[in-house]
Amino acid sequence: MGLTKQYLRYAPAGSFNIIASSNCNVVFVTLEGQEGRYVAVAACEDIIVWDMRLGEKTLVLTGDKYEVTSLCPSPNKQHLAAGYLDGTVKVFDLKSAENTINFSGHRGAVTCLAYDEEGHRLASGAKDTDVIVWDVVAECGLHRLTGHKGIITQVCYLKEFNVLISSSKDSFIKFWDLDTSHCFKTLIGHIAEVWGLTLVKEKYLVTGCGDNELRVWSVVPIDETTDVSEKTISNTEGFVTGEEPGDVEGVSPLKCRKVGSVLRVGRGRVVSLTSDLTGHVVACHGTDNMVELFHFCSDEDSQERLKKRQRKERKKAANAGEVLPEQTQQPGLNDEVRRLAAIKVDKGKLKSISLVMGLNQSVLCVALILNTNCVELYSLQVGAKDAEHCCLRKISSQGHHSEVRAIDFSSDNLAIASASAESVKMWNRPSLSCLRTVETGYVLSICFVPGDRHLLVGMKDGHLLIVDIATGDILEDIPAHNKELWSICLMPDQRGCVTGGGDATVKFWQFELISDKNNTESKAKVLSVLHMRTLKLDESVLVVRISPNGRLIAASLLDSTVQIFFVDTLKFFISLYGHKLPVLCMDISSDSTIIATGSADRNIKIWGLDFGDCHRSLFAHDDSVTGLQFVPRTHQFFTCGKDGRVKQWDADSFDKIITLQAHHGQAYSLAVSPNGQYVVSCGSDRVLRLFERTAEPLVLEDEAEEEREAQENEALVTGEETVVPGQIGLNLPSKKTVGSEKAAEQLLECLEVCREFRPKLDEYKALPPALMTAYQASTPDDFLVEILSRIQSSDLEEALLLLPFTSVCELLNQLPSLIKKGYQTELVCRTMIFLFRVHHGPIVNNQSLLSIVGQLKKLAFSKVNELRDLVGYNLHGLQFLQRELEAREGIQLFRDVTLEKRKKDKNKRNKERATKRAIMML
Repeated sequence: MGLTKQYLRYAPAGSFNIIASSNCNVVFVTLEGQEGRYVAVAACEDIIVWDMRLGEKTLVLTGDKYEVTSLCPSPNKQHLAAGYLDGTVKVFDLKSAENTINFSGHRGAVTCLAYDEEGHRLASGAKDTDVIVWDVVAECGLHRLTGHKGIITQVCYLKEFNVLISSSKDSFIKFWDLDTSHCFKTLIGHIAEVWGLTLVKEKYLVTGCGDNELRVWSVVPIDETTDVSEKTISNTEGFVTGEEPGDVEGVSPLKCRKVGSVLRVGRGRVVSLTSDLTGHVVACHGTDNMVELFHFCSDEDSQERLKKRQRKERKKAANAGEVLPEQTQQPGLNDEVRRLAAIKVDKGKLKSISLVMGLNQSVLCVALILNTNCVELYSLQVGAKDAEHCCLRKISSQGHHSEVRAIDFSSDNLAIASASAESVKMWNRPSLSCLRTVETGYVLSICFVPGDRHLLVGMKDGHLLIVDIATGDILEDIPAHNKELWSICLMPDQRGCVTGGGDATVKFWQFELISDKNNTESKAKVLSVLHMRTLKLDESVLVVRISPNGRLIAASLLDSTVQIFFVDTLKFFISLYGHKLPVLCMDISSDSTIIATGSADRNIKIWGLDFGDCHRSLFAHDDSVTGLQFVPRTHQFFTCGKDGRVKQWDADSFDKIITLQAHHGQAYSLAVSPNGQYVVSCGSDRVLRLFERTAEPLVLEDEAEEEREAQENEALVTGEETVVPGQIGLNLPSKKTVGSEKAAEQLLECLEVCREFRPKLDEYKALPPALMTAYQASTPDDFLVEILSRIQSSDLEEALLLLPFTSVCELLNQLPSLIKKGYQTELVCRTMIFLFRVHHGPIVNNQSLLSIVGQLKKLAFSKVNELRDLVGYNLHGLQFLQRELEAREGIQLFRDVTLEKRKKDKNKRNKERATKRAIMML
């Protein structure tokens, strides 16, 4: 069957206006060996690495269709882990900008991530109240830790122990033994949700909850006799002590007791709590936009501060005629903790903070994310007394500070104008860069003036602004309407415009050139508008459109009707009624024969302009339809809605052509370029999405089939988990995904092909099946190993769970030959151990499998021992060659020479700084 009508596909061509999403944290990353210069933030589904020195984008890590909710850099500074809204975790390589590892295990949005000291394990917490520990090297899950009753807010590793600490909104902090995957200690001393925790100096645990108090806990081994909580600490510096009641303690390798509290100046709950990599500076902020910094001094500095405090106390007592006895006290919190200068943000609300200490351990860099789509960088001298912070860079001009409400294309298709609650911005469409920013009030509508040198801006207070694009100045502020100016439409003859407002009027304006009042010396004239006519209506006007032939004008009213008048006489022509809620958007086709309306009742209606009859009513979006515009010279049109989708429709056949997943949240408006090549949309996620028409043809039946398949996959991912009979306590760290089900199907198909082809191996010149040939496998063993190796490591266990027991038996029978030949020994042993663990009962009760089990045990032990000996032999051989080379050449390799080079570079920098200071003093 041939194609009856061919459409061209619109594909995403870029996104802009977003600087940093406020739903994700900010982290410092290291690129090109420079630390403290680059900051990674989330931009909806993408990750942007900003160069804070130049204020430019350095790297963009593209994602899929879900938002990024958490970021964490690896200890080796080469990778970046990202958690997403759908519960997946991805690991990116910062050098190649590629996604190297995917983990899927959570059933809710990932809220926090943490690496261990070596970077081999990654812990993730999510809204599903579970904590999962992932093996980054083997690319699989290790443990699923369940026990919290609220959303996980923070996780961190203890370096000296195989212990993970997690905090949750259930007000509990749990200590998990990763050797046994159980919780051995729970702190219950918090009165509200625990919003953050961090480790300081590897012996203090600082936690923050809903009050203005940061609780400090000592974490020491159980055999250590030093009890740092039994210290007398004064209240004068804002540090209080007291034993926290209600500790739940069991068999524990650690002793965790409350040392005291650090009182915050700010009010409200703790929004974010973090520390730098050295573990000496803690930063927190609440709801009052103040970043409070606390420096935990070293042991030597703490002793000096204690001695200084004791000398002051003795001197004060001597002046009062008293004699204090000599005391040997240990430093308390008021001796160890020193307040640094707080950072106060003027505009916006703080959402996240990140710290990094300079190489000389004296300069602290603080990165902040605001809800106004901004990133700020501050520096602070840690060692200096009464040092003030310094703002190094603010990245704010590259995007709107609030949600974009209106958008329009220029006539040459090269510029895009966007308007928000505080400004109007001009964008270059090819480069997606911001060209001009004009500060205004709350803008509701925007339109280019013919010639693309001026903009007409409709304000919320009813005023009409004329903006000069070249200079960025507001030429004239006209009080056009008494209430909101909802819509602006150009006249077909390009000589004027029409505006519709909330004061129930439609006004006609004519463009004219007048002398510049501000510059009397110059004879140049500036653009202005002259009020010509007014059409008074009964209800507020939401949208106004004029037919391209200039005969009719349509106005959408608040009473859910669209009234059409003649332009020349302003006489009533016809009323379009049928929508249950007001029409929020509409447009007229270029041949002036069709008008399409989109309403808050989620429907679009296609009307004929000759008699006003409704051709078709279509259920378009899951929420209100907010934007609608025809593609020039066609009967195709685009719509957007509060469900975040952009859809393309055919007004002749009433078919939906394609659905574009545009925004995470509501979509507010869209614009189609005059040549029909581009479509741009704006929404509540503060991202402007650009779509471009490609040369790829689109078939409606294929597109509908792909949408149905996507819906089935979504139902699969959110469906019930696989249940194995007799395995009630089976709590895998992974979850069933589309990839795991496809892998199980491939494995079943492989076993079937191998079963049919194996008896034919003895026949002369038996050709392998086509499927084996496609995988370049000549024997069943090669084919099975190829299929197993192609399964993603994170999906292997879930794929094996989906196999029926008959297939499990068949797979176990083929594993001995694979181990004998040495095919992927680690992968085969992992498969064997998991099958034994899951199907232990049926396998033991099956007499025919007992011999296979014994054979697999013997072969696996021998092969694993051979691999272990081989790795050990190679390791010691390389160490021997290293020693021989160092002795012969007189040099040091690897870590030793790296540490020595760093030490020399540090001494060199210190000498250069000292020389500069001396020159400046002279």
